[in-house]
Amino acid sequence: MIASPLPDLVGRQRECAALDDLLVGLREGASRVLVLRGEAGIGKSVLLEYVAAQASGLNVTRARGIEADMELPYASLHQLCAPFLDELEELPGPQRDALRVAFGMAAGDPPDRFLVGLAVLSLLSLLTRASEPRPLLVLVDDAQWLDQVSLQTLEFVARRLLAEAVAMVFAVRDPEGQAALGGLPELRIGGLDSAAAGELLEATVGGRLEQRVRDRFVAEMHGNPLALLEFSRGRSAAELAYGMDASSSPGVQGPVASRVEQDFAGRLVSLPEVTRTLLLIAAAEPVGDARLLVRAAASLKVTPDAAPAKAAGLIEFGESVRFRHPLVRSAVYHGAEPEERRAVHRALAEATDPVLDPDRRAWHAAQAADGPDEDVAAGLEQAADRARRRGGIAAEAVLLERATEVTPDPWPRGRRALAAAEAHFSAAAPDRASELAAVAEMYPLTALDRARLARLRARLLFARSRSDEAAPLLLEAAAQFTAAGSPLARETYLEAISATIFAGRVHGPTGARAAAIAARGSGAPSSGSLAADLLLDGVAALLTDGYETGVPALRDALEPLAREELGTREATVRWLLLAPVALEAFIHYAWDLHAWDTLSSRAVRLARDIGALGTLPPALIYAGGVHIHYGDFAKADRMIEEADAIAAATGHAPHKYAALVLAAWRGEADVAAALIEEATKRAVQRGEAGLLGAMGYIQGVLFNGLARYEEAMVAARTGVEHDGFNFTGLSLVEHVEAATRCGELDQARASLARLVELTRAADSGWARGASARSQALLTDGDEADRLYRTAIEEFGRGGVAVEVARSHLLYGEWLRRERHRALAREHLRTAHEMFAAMPAHAFAERARRELIATGEHVRTRSATPASTLTPQETQVATLAAEGMTNAQIGAELFISPHTVEWHLRKVYAKLGITSRRSLPDALAGAGSAGTVNAG
Repeated sequence: MIASPLPDLVGRQRECAALDDLLVGLREGASRVLVLRGEAGIGKSVLLEYVAAQASGLNVTRARGIEADMELPYASLHQLCAPFLDELEELPGPQRDALRVAFGMAAGDPPDRFLVGLAVLSLLSLLTRASEPRPLLVLVDDAQWLDQVSLQTLEFVARRLLAEAVAMVFAVRDPEGQAALGGLPELRIGGLDSAAAGELLEATVGGRLEQRVRDRFVAEMHGNPLALLEFSRGRSAAELAYGMDASSSPGVQGPVASRVEQDFAGRLVSLPEVTRTLLLIAAAEPVGDARLLVRAAASLKVTPDAAPAKAAGLIEFGESVRFRHPLVRSAVYHGAEPEERRAVHRALAEATDPVLDPDRRAWHAAQAADGPDEDVAAGLEQAADRARRRGGIAAEAVLLERATEVTPDPWPRGRRALAAAEAHFSAAAPDRASELAAVAEMYPLTALDRARLARLRARLLFARSRSDEAAPLLLEAAAQFTAAGSPLARETYLEAISATIFAGRVHGPTGARAAAIAARGSGAPSSGSLAADLLLDGVAALLTDGYETGVPALRDALEPLAREELGTREATVRWLLLAPVALEAFIHYAWDLHAWDTLSSRAVRLARDIGALGTLPPALIYAGGVHIHYGDFAKADRMIEEADAIAAATGHAPHKYAALVLAAWRGEADVAAALIEEATKRAVQRGEAGLLGAMGYIQGVLFNGLARYEEAMVAARTGVEHDGFNFTGLSLVEHVEAATRCGELDQARASLARLVELTRAADSGWARGASARSQALLTDGDEADRLYRTAIEEFGRGGVAVEVARSHLLYGEWLRRERHRALAREHLRTAHEMFAAMPAHAFAERARRELIATGEHVRTRSATPASTLTPQETQVATLAAEGMTNAQIGAELFISPHTVEWHLRKVYAKLGITSRRSLPDALAGAGSAGTVNAG
């Protein structure tokens, strides 16, 4: 691009100082990110020019979001990375391949978006450490118009810059870009103050203005520099004072951006027709390809003559074509007659290579259409399919929507409208999905398409409110699929069950049980997936026949679920949709931690493999829950942190269950209280009754750990009484313990009876341990002793380390009260060491107090070097200790190898070692520090 002359930055001392500081840090090797936000014309682009002009000695790469390019996945990212594509061969193979597919340089399945993000991060890091290393400055203008995938990728990179000498500065127009790049460091760019605005105005008109005239202009333009410059350009102070003021311009009462655009439009009138046509071609062609512009102009028999436009300060020509301001492009394009725009798009379609850029060719052809055209619609549908295979769901949605508009026949129009609605829903645009669903409803649809439409409407309702109002619509859709002979029937029944489970309703008229009964009575054909069929059979049996029948039926589904071959992306997506229902069933009814681990690990792996952004965070949350129960809180914390980071980067709501459970087991009362308050508020707002039910278990664990038994009893009873599919059994365990400690033995016995019934069918180590320990709390003598020992053994067999430690604690407490002090010390010491290592602070403190009561001296656990590691450092150190290379660790954690190296240097310093060979011993030694001495 040709740089614009940089105007004097009047009144921007604060902003320039911030950018100067950014460059100082970058030159010192630090990473920096800054988002400039403000309205159109406020000076964001000029500030980017300023920082570029100050970046001597740095590598600089730039991209600009273009509104017409928003539908093309990875288009803006390609623009940014294009100068460095020769370096692709230096990237690890998976990253290189993902980036090549994303940029259309190679064929293949849709790339994992996070692998693409990691590839870009690695590429930028590589450039700073080349043969002539220089820090890298990345400038992105009009970020609100980046295509969605590029925006997500660049946000991903920006959040993970740490040790790289890379700075990223984004300019975002508000209000269009309010949702973009949230949470990154930002600088709000407001209007100039009155003095600076007046100074800029008088400098432009070349003379002093009467105070009242100047003040009027400044007030009308709200200190917007572009508005002041463009309205005053070419006008003298006298002209502005005597009649040619803003009130003579059309639309003066409109927004500043509109007035600026209108002023640009006014300059176009005096240009020759051939020049206006050339500008219109440039405005319709978002890439800025000068050669393509020349080819399109030739097809319109226009001889390129840009001199008048350049003289008017509207456009610059070089290797690429660049408008002075996005509002110039807008003024040119929207000021043309519809037929003129269609002619230009037609010329651009003819000039665009059908092999190298078929999608943009199809888009131009669609914009050129002056009426329905099946060939154009079919071309757009093919482009949408290519976009979907590249992972561009938002582009797929827009292309299908345009295909709908130009489809002449009612049948394919309805089908395409429905497909566009489904794509918009997948792209997190539910309002547009609703509008297109209404369009689809106006046209003839097959029975199968009507069922798809019914399911889409139910999904839209569920997305807006997590209540069980969606269940009847999902049941209706499933019945329609059944009537149409579609295998989607059984999957839709599972969706209905999942919706009601999430909403926390099982027994009501629209509950999960009703869905299970309907599924059983449908006679629906096989879904083609043995796992899906067996899972639905198991869940239906669980809900309709009870635990004794349902749990064995669920176990029949475990092997196919864990091992089923998934040959296509669609099959994998369907499996991931089944996973939450399966996991909830195996956690809360089969009490099977090993199945939980197997299924959640597979869900994480599959979601990573296909880049399923919507399902990866919940899969990580489920996997984190496994490690909470294994007693590996650090690993659970890392998974929860990664899930939150991915959710934030992709605009998904965070999943609070695992974070709440972890805070409760850690006994962090203040942290847990804040999380519980936030989650409760969100659950009420969204109708997530299931989360409200889970609070009973979560608060039961927290308050039992803190020995606040009355609060634990009340909370756990809420979880027990809640009409939910999840957490009932776990709440029963908490309620039995709390009620026995409060002397409410009738309540405890009632909960024990339900727990024994619930766990009998499961017949797993976890279930048998929970039943035995809860019975021990209500038993005396030798039988209690036997039951406590059984609980320790069974929980150990089930792998539930937190419950093994807790059983040692409860057994030790009982032994002390039975005056078996020596044996009590043995179990209390074990409990204290296990809880301290996790660390479960409240339970560890409870064990410490009991040990002191036995006469044992307990040392305060001293901080080990490993305890000073941050979660990210711990994660890097653990993976390095397992033998992974820096590149492998970077790929696993979505950071660059350079950042891995930077973390390891800090880890070595904290642990007092010099190489990764010492890591296993250093980490193991830190984790096994003793804490108790016999008194």
